[in-house]
Amino acid sequence: MLGWGSTYYLPALLAQPMARELGLPVTQAWAAFSAALLLSALLGPAAGRAIDRHGGRGVLALTSLVFAAGLAALSQAQGLVSMVLAWLLIGMAMGSGLYEAAFSTLVRLQGQGARNAITGITLLGGLASTVGWPLTGWMEAEWGWRGACLGWAGLHLLLGLPLNLSVPRAGPVAVSWSEPPAQPQADTPAAAATPSASPAPPRHVAWALAYVFAATWFISTAMAAHLPQLLVASGMTLAGAVAVGALVGPAQVAGRLLEFGWLRRLHPLLSARCAAAAHPLGALAWMLAGPVAAPAFAVLHGAGNGILTIAKGTLPLVFFGPQGYGLRQGWIMAPSRVAQAFAPLAFGALIEGFGAGALVFSALLSATALATLLWLRSPAARPGG
Repeated sequence: MLGWGSTYYLPALLAQPMARELGLPVTQAWAAFSAALLLSALLGPAAGRAIDRHGGRGVLALTSLVFAAGLAALSQAQGLVSMVLAWLLIGMAMGSGLYEAAFSTLVRLQGQGARNAITGITLLGGLASTVGWPLTGWMEAEWGWRGACLGWAGLHLLLGLPLNLSVPRAGPVAVSWSEPPAQPQADTPAAAATPSASPAPPRHVAWALAYVFAATWFISTAMAAHLPQLLVASGMTLAGAVAVGALVGPAQVAGRLLEFGWLRRLHPLLSARCAAAAHPLGALAWMLAGPVAAPAFAVLHGAGNGILTIAKGTLPLVFFGPQGYGLRQGWIMAPSRVAQAFAPLAFGALIEGFGAGALVFSALLSATALATLLWLRSPAARPGG
């Protein structure tokens, strides 16, 4: 919650005052943020490998320090270069301090039993905007945008660092997902969760998951940035668009609660397929019924996105197992970070060109992700799996 609230949700409130004081176009503030996302994609595999080998405690604790340093540097920015450098420092922390690193840490500690804990993390992470936006707005009103950045830096030191240092230690294990799995030591949690080695799934499974996650994260980021604008383009008033957009956050949390309850009885691949179907179904209802169906779209999109966030952690685990999870997760999620970086600009251009018709693109893209998930075979159905 702290990591997302102080990075991903920061520019929505601070990009305008930051750019205004520094005498820069606001597009340059958003471009610096996009550069941070791209850097986080590049660093994700290295962070995952470090967690595989040494556990997440040290990596996450160091990330708290880097988050604090980057936000403090951003508070002192005097122009374009210093602002970009500060965001790049924050991007380094994002590459090793958000969902992927947390998921990898849990898998390193709990092996195949990490699904429920991954869901628990996303439940709290889903409140990042609910907590982060009001807190950022309050700090900006009280202390200005520089004071808000310093406030978040202080929270990383006073709250995030002690919490990350409380994570249990994990013994060092050298792993590589490109090599056959070594027999884990009997006293490690991963060993207890993996009674026997099974044949590795075909290489195309990793590519398929990478595509699914990139497509769905593109849609998620595009909707987060442009849903009110899309609703207005379809004929709704701004007040109505904001009200409908506010349904997405609670729907995400509701979807994750559903995953934590009833859906955890299902195979993660099945729940991911259901979640991937939610956005195109909602878009179809919107296109057929018009703005009156927009609330249903917002709820379906939000619930599906909430469950898919969990799938980003659980599907690589059930297909490949806990061995080498962090490195593999870093590579699989790297295209998602790239898609996330370009989603606001690309989808904004689609809305400018096609208005509400841009929804057709997001629906078709989500449908291809669903088709990819339907094409994948459950690992339980593989011989020896």
